[in-house]
Amino acid sequence: MAGLAAHVEGWAPEPVQTSARLDRWPSDAFADVLDQPSPIRADGDPLPPLWHWFHFLDHPAQAELGEDGHPAAGHFLPPIPDRRRMFAGARLEVREPLRIGEEIVRRSALADVTPKQGRSGDMLFVTVRHEFLRDGSAAAVEEQDIVYRSQPVGEQRGGPPAQAPGPAEPEPVAAGAWRARLDPDPAMLFRFSALTYNTHRIHYDQPYVTGVEGYSGLVVHGPLLALLLLELPRRHAASRPVTGFSFRLSRPAFAGTPIVADGVPGHGCDVELAAGVPGQPPSITGTVRLG
Repeated sequence: MAGLAAHVEGWAPEPVQTSARLDRWPSDAFADVLDQPSPIRADGDPLPPLWHWFHFLDHPAQAELGEDGHPAAGHFLPPIPDRRRMFAGARLEVREPLRIGEEIVRRSALADVTPKQGRSGDMLFVTVRHEFLRDGSAAAVEEQDIVYRSQPVGEQRGGPPAQAPGPAEPEPVAAGAWRARLDPDPAMLFRFSALTYNTHRIHYDQPYVTGVEGYSGLVVHGPLLALLLLELPRRHAASRPVTGFSFRLSRPAFAGTPIVADGVPGHGCDVELAAGVPGQPPSITGTVRLG
C-alpha cells in the first residue's frame, strides 16, 4: 500500500453525536447575506434545506488550528501529512423538515474512504454521513464528500493553476426557467465564514490563497454555491417542499466575479440545477427533488 492510502490503513473513527437548538438568528443573518427576506417568522417554521449548516458548529481553540486555518486534528479528519481540504459534493434526503425552536441530535459516522489519483496528484475522498434525529428518528440524512491531498508548506498545488475567468453577461432567461444571481465579494465571504465558523484561509487570506494554494483569488465557499442552487426552488417553487438534493463541485469560483444559478423545471419531481460564471463551465451542478 502506497501514497495517502497507507496513512489511513486501519483508521476507523467511531460515530459521534451532538445536539443543537435551532434558533432563528443564523437564518435571519444568512437571509441578510443574500439580500432576501428571512423565511422565518416564528418558532415551528421549517428550516430551509441545508440551512442546518449554520448550526452544529465546531469551535476549536485558536492553538488547535493548522497552517491552512483548518483544525490540525479532528475526529473525521484523516491522519495524512500536510493535509489540504476541498469540499467535493453531498447528498441530502429530507424526510421531515427541521423546525426552528426544536432540539435536534446529529449523529455522524464515517461512511467511506477512497484513495484516487487526480490532476493534483494523490487524493483521498472521505464521506461522512450525518443523521438529524428528532425523538430518535431521522428527519434528514446528509452525506458529505470531502477530498484531501497532501501539500507541504511552501509547495504549490499540483495541476494547472486555477485562474479566475473574466465575467460575462448571462444569456436571457428562458420562459419558465429559474434564475438567481450572487455577487460574492470579500465581505460576503467573510460573513459566510463567520456564520459557518469556517477558518479556512482560502476564503479571506489573499496572500495565502495565491501564494500557497495556487488560486488566483479568494475562493467562494462550496457550501455557499450549494445554498445558491437551493435558492432556485425556494424562490420559484415555494409551495413544493424539497425532499432530496445532491450536488457536485467541479471548479472554483472567485470573489469579484458574478455567479448565476439556473434551473429549468419540467413535469417531473427532479430539476437539474447549475451555477457558475456566465460563459464558463459551471462551478457546481446539482439535482433537486421536489415533493
